[in-house]
Amino acid sequence: MAAEGFEEMSVNGEHEESSGTYMAHEGHTSPPTEMAAMSEENSIAAEAPEASIPHAAEEGEMPADFERLWKAANDSPQDFTSWTDLLQYCEQESHVAASRRALEAFLVRYPLCYGYWKKFADLERREGNNMKAEEVCIRGLRVIPLSVDLWIHYINLLLGTLDMNLPESHPRIRSVFENAVQAAGMDFHSDRLWDLYVEWEKEQGNARKAAAVLDRVLRVPTQLYNTHYEKFKEHLSSHGPKEVLSPEEYEELRLMCRQSQKAERAEQAQEEEQERPPGEEGPATPEGADTEDLMQKIREQVLIRRDKVYHDNEGGVRNRWHFEEAIKRPYFHVKPLDRLQLRTWHSYLDWEISQLDKDTKDPNQDPNQAATGETEVAAQPPEGSADAAVAHDDRRVRILFERCLIACAMYEEFWTRYTRYLESQSVREAQAVFRRACEIHLTHKPNIHLNWSTFEERRGDLNEARRVLDALDKTLPGLAVVLLRRVALERRAGRLDQSEALLQAAVADSKERPTLHAFYSIKLARLLLKLGRNPSRARTVLQDALAISPDNDKLHLNLLELEVSEDPWASAEAVQECVTRALAAPLASRTKILLSRRGLQFAEDYGDSIRSVLSVYEEHQNLLKELGGAKREAEDGDEDLEKASKGDDDSAVAVSEQAPPTTPHVPITTPPPPVTGADRSAQGGYGAYSSWYQQPQYSSYGYQNTWNYSQGYYPPS
Repeated sequence: MAAEGFEEMSVNGEHEESSGTYMAHEGHTSPPTEMAAMSEENSIAAEAPEASIPHAAEEGEMPADFERLWKAANDSPQDFTSWTDLLQYCEQESHVAASRRALEAFLVRYPLCYGYWKKFADLERREGNNMKAEEVCIRGLRVIPLSVDLWIHYINLLLGTLDMNLPESHPRIRSVFENAVQAAGMDFHSDRLWDLYVEWEKEQGNARKAAAVLDRVLRVPTQLYNTHYEKFKEHLSSHGPKEVLSPEEYEELRLMCRQSQKAERAEQAQEEEQERPPGEEGPATPEGADTEDLMQKIREQVLIRRDKVYHDNEGGVRNRWHFEEAIKRPYFHVKPLDRLQLRTWHSYLDWEISQLDKDTKDPNQDPNQAATGETEVAAQPPEGSADAAVAHDDRRVRILFERCLIACAMYEEFWTRYTRYLESQSVREAQAVFRRACEIHLTHKPNIHLNWSTFEERRGDLNEARRVLDALDKTLPGLAVVLLRRVALERRAGRLDQSEALLQAAVADSKERPTLHAFYSIKLARLLLKLGRNPSRARTVLQDALAISPDNDKLHLNLLELEVSEDPWASAEAVQECVTRALAAPLASRTKILLSRRGLQFAEDYGDSIRSVLSVYEEHQNLLKELGGAKREAEDGDEDLEKASKGDDDSAVAVSEQAPPTTPHVPITTPPPPVTGADRSAQGGYGAYSSWYQQPQYSSYGYQNTWNYSQGYYPPS
């Protein structure tokens, strides 16, 4: 793609629409070897390389405002503007060490910013460090191998620094070109890269190789597909067919055209023989000569063959054109995309995958010609190369995903969709995409990390699932959903003691935050009651929590449910004690009525004498008279409470409406994290998690609220 917005790059960091591998090799080896390694399955990535930031003592004195800007950027690493301010300042000061240090740190956090890789390479080249400049380009291309601009920058760097008189220079440049078109040549906007390759081969006097490159790009649906065909026709007309065609194709067409020519001449000679005077002989025709007429016929046959390829490719371009036109920002930026852009990417992916499915179901389709319904797949890697391991009919889908993950790098839904697509084909590739998302681009977004943990647990790697959750817990400490996911993981693994220990630690650590303390206490009590079969310990946990939060209605309701679930002959007194405690607590009138009614139901169902039942009934009636208008409110609230209590896990109820629609297979239990800089303390936790403990839907307490005595089962006293 053209370098859109490059003039503004130092200010707003707009970057290329490319994507791909992120390898963890910093050491420099020969560039051809590294570029070949880069073509190994673009979707696979390793962990982000650590920035080799020089120590301040080795850098010398920094510019006056460097430390202030450096601290601001590192204190808020998610603040893109702080980084660009730092980089702009270093560039204005022309301080090499400061610029190098800032670029290293910035590109670890924002590796998709292709413009800054170019700036970094230019910085090293200006300092005379050509080898380091090459290393920077190679590192950038490992991250974004679809970046046409970065490939061209790297190639121009080599053309400007290599001694072209050395015999190894030409093969090296050609090798880099090959890696470039294999990695980025199928991009819709890769025309400039193909043109550069063709022109370089022409400059070397390799007409046949230039024609071969043009022949390949004729099969790629690119924006300027028609200009490539015009260039091919011009190249063919300005050279003899033998100079531009492969020996095999030339001999095939030459034999075919000569046979056709011979048949035409025989027919013509027969006609002339009939009209020639008796005894006169016709002119002799040399059998072995390749006449200009024969060359012209060969050219015509070449164009007939390419016309079919061209028209098939034109159909592929036409199908993609409206998607490509709708994509307004194909490069990386931290600014959010509008909904139309997101819908366009989803629709584009849907269409590309549907083409793959259609071709797969077509029994008459050659499996090597199934990329988009076209006759051939463009830029096919040579046999035995790393990219040959990727199915040809799958490359276009993968490349589109990689392009999408540049413009939409900050959106979890696209990363999750890509992992789901890859999972059925290669677990290793799906893991690599999860790693790129969680360790580089979405370090502070929990949903994708939770999906990764679920993915690892599903495939049986519990240690990796634990590692992912532990890392997320360190990045976003105190996030309730992470703790609950860790508890559930250990429970499913049969390590109930670990689940209990995690919840006990959470209860102990949250005593200064009563709402959160009550939440974890309820979770722990349920674990002890339902799985540990230890109601005594569960009761103690709830009672201890009530000592801290006597006004928490959820604690009262859970404790009441625990008591009514016990042996009814032994728990009658405990139930009434629980109700009495709740009525004396500073609770809402509606909650008191509900608790009193629950106590009345228990007495009706299990009371051992009519006197005890009537006593409880009288107390309930007195409460209704005392609270007055709250009676109707409480009766109306029964339905709400019953709906909320259908699920046993209150957290599941609380977040059921928050789960992203694009990941139905993963039980997401968290709303989005807060905007950077938000006041978390005011929210009772990260983002909207406080709503778990404060909203009405957090009212599922493990019992059905079917009791309603508003009809007056007993006559009023």
